[in-house]
Amino acid sequence: MAGMNGHLITIEDGSAQEPGLANIERLLSSSTLFWLDLADLGHDEAESLLGSTFGFHPLAVEDADHFSQRPKLDAYDAFTLLVVYGASTSGQLIEVHCFITERYLLTVHKEACPELASLAERWRQSPNRRGGSLMLLYRVVDTLVDGYFPVLAALDDQIDEIEDEILRRPTDEQLGRLFDMKRSLIGMRKVVGPQRDVFASLLADATALPGMSEDSARYFRDIYDHLIRVSDLVDSYRDLLSGALDTHLSTVSNRLNVVMKQLTIIATVFLPMSFLTGFFGQNFSWMVNRLGGLPVFASVGIGLQLIVAIVLVMLFRGRG
Repeated sequence: MAGMNGHLITIEDGSAQEPGLANIERLLSSSTLFWLDLADLGHDEAESLLGSTFGFHPLAVEDADHFSQRPKLDAYDAFTLLVVYGASTSGQLIEVHCFITERYLLTVHKEACPELASLAERWRQSPNRRGGSLMLLYRVVDTLVDGYFPVLAALDDQIDEIEDEILRRPTDEQLGRLFDMKRSLIGMRKVVGPQRDVFASLLADATALPGMSEDSARYFRDIYDHLIRVSDLVDSYRDLLSGALDTHLSTVSNRLNVVMKQLTIIATVFLPMSFLTGFFGQNFSWMVNRLGGLPVFASVGIGLQLIVAIVLVMLFRGRG
């Protein structure tokens, strides 16, 4: 327990403490409001800390032990579990399990989350730490949701850049990048839509979170608005990626048609020439005895083929 990764701060005065079992038990036994953030919690630690120390329901402990959960809001007798997703600066999705009561907020995530560490530092330095654990939960979720916007903005720039590259010269590497971006958007859409629905149901139920009031509901309504914007942006960029894929395939197809047209012209020019060489190459005695000498070779053997080629090229050029 002494080696737990994360931070432990008291909500009212912002003081930081070592996230060890002794400090956690001391804060649980007192009336002090606190925020405990934990990363990379092992199976045994989850069972001991969440199940024994905090006394959470076994189903909630199991969810925190096995990530890749769907965004949801589960109300238990003594606490409420909120599973939310955000996006890191690298574009990876962050899954955070938030256990909230009126006395504390516990956040659990699989990997280190610099966004929450930065939020903890800002909370410690902020002179305005009102609202208790509920407003701190709002700040946690708001930080995670706002992480989508720079990721989507970067994705928008990448789409514009790759569209320009496709129009100049389509390559297989561009196709791979398009599929990677589309896969990223699909993964984002899988969590943003359900998360938006969770906050819609949260706003419809005034008792969904401990200490929820009309004033605090306004803050969570702002998160809901952000999720609607994120959902709309994800759908818009998915359409843009589909359009970019169609443009890539159309450009490649058009270039292939141009190549086939050029090859067809060349083959058509050589077709009558092949007929002439085949015709005059027949070993009939009448033709061999009468067609001979340099003038005949120059006029019939070479001149006739040049005339045919020139006439066909002029014909193709005239018809575009």
